[in-house]
Amino acid sequence: MVCQHRPAVCCKGGRIIGLYLDPPANALVLSVDEKPSIQALERATGYVQTSSGKIVQGLKTTYKRHGTVNLFAALEVATGFIRGKTTQTKKRVDFQALMSELVDDQPADRQIHVILDNYCTHKKNETWLATHPNVTFHFTPTSASWLNQVEIWFGIFTRKALSGASFRTVEHLKQAIQDFTVAYTNAPPRLSGENARSRARNCDILSLIYAIRH
Repeated sequence: MVCQHRPAVCCKGGRIIGLYLDPPANALVLSVDEKPSIQALERATGYVQTSSGKIVQGLKTTYKRHGTVNLFAALEVATGFIRGKTTQTKKRVDFQALMSELVDDQPADRQIHVILDNYCTHKKNETWLATHPNVTFHFTPTSASWLNQVEIWFGIFTRKALSGASFRTVEHLKQAIQDFTVAYTNAPPRLSGENARSRARNCDILSLIYAIRH
């Protein structure tokens, strides 16, 4: 079994799954990560007719580069609420700035649990944590960043807001990121019957892993 051969996976993974399935009372659980170097690409887009007569959206393979931005995002696990912050760099100070904004929005005595992968900017934050004793960082096991739920949102964001899009400037890209984040938060996706069954199966799997850990 995985727990016999890789105890660290079960220890760290079980703790994170426990936060998803059975979070501490009145605590805030956040899933946080960043999407680096999002390119502001400007390219011609439109609609073309295929040889079969079907009308599809098309775009030119050539484009202009207008720079990049980094996107830090925090998913509130209980509600699906997303907070995003765009930066020009992806340094530890940028990560701490996002965390400070998130913490400042909460009561000073509320416990905050933050799920993170093992990227270097998420580590060596002992000084910041010492000034925020109500915050606890939980790191995914090595090569298991998929346990971080915000990764699902990044996939949705990439498909819906970036794929096939054209951005005239970096500011245009930043505005598109903000608009998508607001729209997603204000209109959470509804689950179809199949999606609901799939999520139920995933919850069963998570429950099993959590039970093995405990």
